[in-house]
Amino acid sequence: MRTLPVIICLLFTIACKAQELPYTYQFFVNSRMEGNYFYSKVVIEGSSYIKSEKDRLPVHDSNFFTPGNSLLLEYKNSAKGNWMAFIYKPAFRGQDHFIPSHFLSFHLLASTVISRSNLPYVQLLLRDSSLTKKNAITIKNSGKWETINIPLAEFDKREFKDPREIIGIVFSQQGTSETIQRIFVDDIELTGSIKTKTVKERPVILTINRYARHIDINWKPVTDTNIKYVKIYRSENGNPFKPVGIQAMSIHRYSDFVGETGRSYLYKISFLNSNYQETALSKQVKARTRSMNDEQLMDMVQEACFRYYWEGAESNSGMARENIPGWQSMIATGASGFGIMALLVGAERKFITRQQLVDRFKKIVSFLEKADTFHGAFPHFIAGNTGKVEPFFGKRDNGGDLVETSFLLQGLIAARAYFKESNKDEEQIRKGITSIWERIEWDWYRRFPDSKFLYWHWSPDQAWVINHRLIGWNETMVTYLLAIASPGHPVPASLYYSGWANQDSTGQQYRSAWGGTREGSMYTNGNSYFGIKLDVGVSNGGPLFFTHYSYLGYDPHQLTDKYTNYFTNNQHIAQINLNYCITNPHHYKGYGDSCWGLTASDGPFHYSADEPVFNRDLGKIAPTGALASFPYTPRESMSALKNYYYNYGKFLWGEYGFRDAFDLNENWCSDIYMGLNQAPIVVMMENYRTGLLWKLFMSDKDVQNGLKRLNKETAERN
Repeated sequence: MRTLPVIICLLFTIACKAQELPYTYQFFVNSRMEGNYFYSKVVIEGSSYIKSEKDRLPVHDSNFFTPGNSLLLEYKNSAKGNWMAFIYKPAFRGQDHFIPSHFLSFHLLASTVISRSNLPYVQLLLRDSSLTKKNAITIKNSGKWETINIPLAEFDKREFKDPREIIGIVFSQQGTSETIQRIFVDDIELTGSIKTKTVKERPVILTINRYARHIDINWKPVTDTNIKYVKIYRSENGNPFKPVGIQAMSIHRYSDFVGETGRSYLYKISFLNSNYQETALSKQVKARTRSMNDEQLMDMVQEACFRYYWEGAESNSGMARENIPGWQSMIATGASGFGIMALLVGAERKFITRQQLVDRFKKIVSFLEKADTFHGAFPHFIAGNTGKVEPFFGKRDNGGDLVETSFLLQGLIAARAYFKESNKDEEQIRKGITSIWERIEWDWYRRFPDSKFLYWHWSPDQAWVINHRLIGWNETMVTYLLAIASPGHPVPASLYYSGWANQDSTGQQYRSAWGGTREGSMYTNGNSYFGIKLDVGVSNGGPLFFTHYSYLGYDPHQLTDKYTNYFTNNQHIAQINLNYCITNPHHYKGYGDSCWGLTASDGPFHYSADEPVFNRDLGKIAPTGALASFPYTPRESMSALKNYYYNYGKFLWGEYGFRDAFDLNENWCSDIYMGLNQAPIVVMMENYRTGLLWKLFMSDKDVQNGLKRLNKETAERN
C-alpha cells in the first residue's frame, strides 16, 4: 500500500474559525465501495489469521449499525502469531474543525458468544506513527449491536486537544484460540460527550422525485443541532421498511440508488441524535423509477450538479464553497464564477424561477461589492460571513488572485447579459457587475510597466512573493482575454502573444518544467497523437480542464489566433484523451470508450491533475472530464454519462450529481463534490445543447471589443 501518511495527514493546517460548524472526527461511517475498505490495512504474523481483501478489511453490507455497511473482523488468535487491523482517518479536503473529543466510540456486534479474552485489543495510532497502550473491549454478548465508549485518557495520559493527533484506530489480537471469531464494527469516531441530547424536531418529507435508477427524497431542512443524521427507510412490494442510508443533517435530500427501472418504493425518514437515538418516523411517500431518454438524463445530471451551487451555497453570500463536505463558511472565487453560470442554466431549465435567481444574484453582487479586493482583483478564497480574504492555501495566499478573478468575471459577464429586463432589480444587478468589472486593475498585474506577462498573485504585505507568470497552454487563457477586454484597466493585446503564447526561453522553460517534455514547449506543438494532430498544447494536451475553464463563456469556435482555432484544438485534445484511455497502457480497471477523461480531481492519495501520459496517469477517473467535454465529443460523452450512472451509480451518484472521482483499481470513490468540477458539467452540457452561456457571454460589448483588439493584433502578426 502507498504511504498512508499522505492519506491521513490533512491537506492544510489552518486555524479553525469560530463560525464553522464542527465535524465529528470519524474513522469509519460507511464505505462507498463494496469489497474492501480503502482506508484500512491488515497485518498478519505467524499462523494467526484475519480475513482481508488486498490487505484491507472486508466491508459487510448485510450487518450494520447505521446503513449501509460495516467492517468485518473475522479472525483467529493463534498462539504462534498475531494480527493487527489499522483503520485510518480519511483526510477530507477542508475538514479541519472538529468537535472536542474525549471518547473513542464505536458499535460492535458479535455473531456468536465471544469470551473477553478473545475480543480484540484496541489502541490509537498517533501522528508520529506511535501506538498508545492497548485497551481490552468488554461486551454483553447480547446478540445485538452494542455501543463501546472508551475515554481517551485510558489510552494515553496526555490531553488530546487536537483530535488530529490521532490518525488511526488499531484492533489487534488479544488471547489465543484456534476458533474463528467474527465481529462487526461500525461508526468508529471520537466523541465529546456520551450524554443524551433530545431532538425536538420531527421529520417531514417534502418531495420525492423519480429517475431511471434512483429516487431523490427531499425533506424539511433541519435546524436542530442535536440532530446528527437523517436515517432513510425503504419498502418494496409491501415488505417491511428497512434502513437503506443516512444523511448528514446539513443536507436535506438523499439520492437512493436502487439500481432498477420500473419499480415502486415507499420511503420514511427519522432523525438520529449524537448518541444515535432515533425519533419517530415520518409519514411515508411513494415513487416509481422510470425509463429516461438521453435528453432526460442530461436534465437529471444538470439539475443535480446545479444543486451544488443552489442548495449547497454558502448561506450569507449565496456563492460556491470549495468542496462539499468541507468548510461551510468559505467561498471559492473561481468555483463561484463557474457556479454563477450553472445558476443561469438552472433558471433556463426551470429548476428555479427567474425571481429566485434574481434574489440570489442580488445577494451575490451585494456581497462582492463589499468583499476584499486587491487592486480590484478578488482573493482565491473569501470568508462568507465577513467578505475578508481567507488564506486557505497558506499565508502567501492572502491577496489578489487574477486567475480566480477571471473565472469569477466570466460568470458575472454572462449574468450581466442574462439580466436584461428593465426593472429595478435586474438593473441593480447589471450596475453592480459593471462596477466590479471596471475596477479590476488588470494592468497592475503586469507588475512592471513593460512586462510581457500577467502575474497570478499579489499580496498586500508580501507583494509579488509567489512570482508566477501566466504562460499558456493551461487554464488561464481567459485571464489574458479579459485583461485585453477590460473597459477600465486593459492591457495591450500584444500581451496575448508575449505572455500567454510566449515563445522565448521563459515560456519554453516554463512549459518544459511542468509538462516534463519539450513537446509543445514553444506553445505550438504540431505533433500527432493517435493520428490526431495537435496544433497547440504541452505534451499531448494536458488535463482536460484546460479545455473547459476558459471556454465556459468564451466560445472557442470564435477564438482563432495565428496558431489554431480553439474549438478544433480543444476537440483534438479531448479526442486524444479519449484514445489514450481506450489504449489504456497501464491496463487500469474500467478505462475505455465509456470511461475516460483524465483531469484534475480528488484522488485516493491526494488531489492531482492527471494527464493522458503514462507517468501522470494515476488510475482515477473524474466524471467532469468526459461530461464537460460534451461540445467536443457528444457521442463519447453521452456514453460515459450512461456508464457512470447505470453501471457505477450505486457508489458514484449522489445528491449533487456524480462524486468528484473514483478509482476501481484501489476500490475508492471520493466522498466529496468539488466546486470547480460540478459546474463545468452543467455549463458545457448546456453549451452543447443550446449554446446558452456562449451566446450570453459573447454578446457582451466589452468581450467583443477585446476580441477585436486581439484579432487586429493577430492580423498584424500574420
